[in-house]
Amino acid sequence: MIRVLLADDQPLIRAGFRALLELSDDITVVGEAGNGVEAVELSRRLLPDVALLDVRMPLLDGIQATRRIGASRDLDGVRVVILTNYALDEYVFAALRAGASGFLLKDIEPGDLLQSVRVAARGEALLSPSVTRRLIEEYVSTPPRPTAGPGLERLTEREREIVGLVGRGLSNEEIAEHLVISGATAKTHVSRSMTKLGVRDRAQLVVFAYESGLVVPGGNGPRFAGN
Repeated sequence: MIRVLLADDQPLIRAGFRALLELSDDITVVGEAGNGVEAVELSRRLLPDVALLDVRMPLLDGIQATRRIGASRDLDGVRVVILTNYALDEYVFAALRAGASGFLLKDIEPGDLLQSVRVAARGEALLSPSVTRRLIEEYVSTPPRPTAGPGLERLTEREREIVGLVGRGLSNEEIAEHLVISGATAKTHVSRSMTKLGVRDRAQLVVFAYESGLVVPGGNGPRFAGN
């Protein structure tokens, strides 16, 4: 059973999401929060698998709440997904940097919501397909100056190459095909890279790829992959 925490300052929105989520027999809502402070406190108390956080909440916004959850070793198993009304919300990429596994638009279809929660619970990167490319082009096309960020020196040349491919949006299967290696080998390299860099999921690996300069924005723009 996937345990979900809902955090939004509008009770009607929380009620709507709860009703949709509990249509599935493998998902249960274990708690609701009306602000970011409550979201962090309930995350510590309830240890949900997935925390769906509104980006704009009183007392503590979704970005700050995500940062606090991500900074707590006790909450390593909590996957944060940011909820937003806006396809190009200026806070979304900041949320990914803060430790979110992805984001969803609040007008998501019911079936897609259920599947997205399952994807997040598995620790995979999650972005709404309809806005992923626009978001990345908007907020990653002018990123901070790339630096050889902490951890880059820990990667082998092959691992750097693979992290760069993850940053470009390739799935494990696509990486395997590109490098002419097995899918299992590609998956192993990705997992080892995440361990060496201390990142929690694939979304964070993508952020690292950009901020370290392993991927330079441009061309047709990257896409996130959930494999």
